[in-house]
Amino acid sequence: MAVSLKQLVNYCDSLLTPEKYRDYCPNGLQVEGRAEVRRIVSGVTASQALLERAVILGADLILVHHGYFWKGEPEAVTGMKKRRLQTLLRHDISLLAYHLPLDGHPQLGNNVCLAEQLGLQISGGLEPDNPLSIGLSGRLPGPLSASEFSQQIAIAMGREVLHIDGGPELIETVGWCTGAAQGYIDKAAALGLDAFISGEISEPTVHSARELGIHYFAAGHHATERYGVQALAERLAEQFDLEHQFIDINNPV
Repeated sequence: MAVSLKQLVNYCDSLLTPEKYRDYCPNGLQVEGRAEVRRIVSGVTASQALLERAVILGADLILVHHGYFWKGEPEAVTGMKKRRLQTLLRHDISLLAYHLPLDGHPQLGNNVCLAEQLGLQISGGLEPDNPLSIGLSGRLPGPLSASEFSQQIAIAMGREVLHIDGGPELIETVGWCTGAAQGYIDKAAALGLDAFISGEISEPTVHSARELGIHYFAAGHHATERYGVQALAERLAEQFDLEHQFIDINNPV
């Protein structure tokens, strides 16, 4: 089956409501390709490696979490940017990207999907007074030691987890926000949570965890954000009877 590109983009925009978010990049259709879509390739980041795999697979559209045209990046279409855009335009492939709207969606978002992967019970937003809170808070089904929880995260993510030991002996309550949201550790501590999970870690995060009395787990930017884009692409494949394949380009960060 096939769906018009316009219909598919309108469906995504209606579902994810990007107009509600103040983001660092344009959300939605970033590069326009052929008018009809039959095959979607999804991935975390629209890297050259993902584009080349999508070309081989005969994709009509690439769906990603990290697209192009970020605030503050050089505007000139040269070098890496030229090669990426040239690949898309030469093969008439569309690029569809959703950043914060995909992090925060209540059914398909990265943070909801991460909770499913880790078996976390969601209790609310990391910013309780913000209806668009990206991060979430919740509980473990039962208390775990920090080493037990670290191992559980590592198994689910398929990678080593960096743990900063700053909290109680047993972990029951957890906050999380995927990607580079290590700065939200202050919000998790303010809620009195035992632990906070994000993707990356910065030098100040270590001191914050120790001084605020909260465990911190850096589980990988790429690893924690693999799931929302897959959930969205599967929704599109089901809704419009399309082919879909997720390509996981290895990234150690």
